[in-house]
Amino acid sequence: MLSNYIKIAWKVLLRHPFYTFITLFGISLTLTVLMVLTSFLDHLFGTHYPEGKRHRMLYIATVTQTDSARESRSMGPATFNFLKKYAKSMKTPERVAILSNFSFSNTYVNGKRIKLNTKYTDADFWEVTDFVFLEGKPYNDLNIKSGDHVAVITDALKKQYFEDDGKTVVGRNIEIENINYKVIGVVKGSPATRVYTYSDVYFPYTAPKSNYENKGIRGSFIAMVLAKSPSDFAAIQSEFDGNIGRIPLAEIQEGQKYSILIVRAEKYFDHFLDAFTRNPAQKFFFYTISFLVVLMFMGLPAINLVNVNVSRILERASEIGVRKAFGAPSKALLWQFIIENIFITFIGGFIALSLSFMIIQMINSSGWIPYADLTINVSVFLISILVCLVFGLLSGVLPAYRMSKLKIADALRQ
Repeated sequence: MLSNYIKIAWKVLLRHPFYTFITLFGISLTLTVLMVLTSFLDHLFGTHYPEGKRHRMLYIATVTQTDSARESRSMGPATFNFLKKYAKSMKTPERVAILSNFSFSNTYVNGKRIKLNTKYTDADFWEVTDFVFLEGKPYNDLNIKSGDHVAVITDALKKQYFEDDGKTVVGRNIEIENINYKVIGVVKGSPATRVYTYSDVYFPYTAPKSNYENKGIRGSFIAMVLAKSPSDFAAIQSEFDGNIGRIPLAEIQEGQKYSILIVRAEKYFDHFLDAFTRNPAQKFFFYTISFLVVLMFMGLPAINLVNVNVSRILERASEIGVRKAFGAPSKALLWQFIIENIFITFIGGFIALSLSFMIIQMINSSGWIPYADLTINVSVFLISILVCLVFGLLSGVLPAYRMSKLKIADALRQ
């Protein structure tokens, strides 16, 4: 019986190519846009190289100083000393890494300037991240304590600066801002969208121009806190809050009018959201608007399916009447329309999956985002298909149910 329903559905689709095109266009276009968008969002906020442990990572990225009335504030990254004293000292995390926001430097090859993104880190940075070393190894605590002028570079910088002769560059020098550094390792680069791990060259924090010795609260460093398990997040935040709560008021004020210090260890997405929302009410508003936008977006194919299915079912009223005249039960008619809606939804989903794969591969290979690794989010795709199925079933089954309850003579007159 199922095969017969599918055959009928196929014949119905071929009988009205225009209706079929409208339906498939609405489903496939909506799912394609949704898949590409969620793939990009997953690329931004998901757990990917070189932050493969992001699912158990907290970030201390923003320090906010404000007055008691919360009318004025100053915010930004912290100093190295602040993070070393209040974050690095925590006992609950597995490891805490301190790193700078990326800065810019210049190097020259054959008189041609190469503008570099540079980053200063401690040795734990290489433990909390998953960088793949193509050559050499990372610098360690001994290099840092000795103040060695060493650097880890990416494979892209290696190709730009050194001759691509297949030989190792470990042990060779690279001149950056008139300072010679010995290349100690070469890593596979990360996309620029991984803002805390992306760079062209990595230095120990004791290297020149890192400003790691600056005092006070505000600086240019952040901390990546690796938990043993995501279940430890609350305990880590509680320990960190306790450390922050013991900071003397004079240290918070720094000679200014600020009396309140706000700094949290947060998950990656949450701390980005905090830059735009200042309180739980604004967060709730953000999530509500996002949900409504997605609902309205998914409603486009639903409205399309409702209109098309109603027209298609009304047109087939005589068919329903004839089948009822020959003894077809209402249940069989309902199942026929259910199978037809499922069939056309899966065709639209297959088209959307193919288009999404092609678009994502084009983005990955285009070079628009260096080291881009966009992937299809399977869970989002399945949820989208499910939503379209629900809307399709509602738009098809309800009119079909009404028609199946008509008397045979009334159905034949439609």
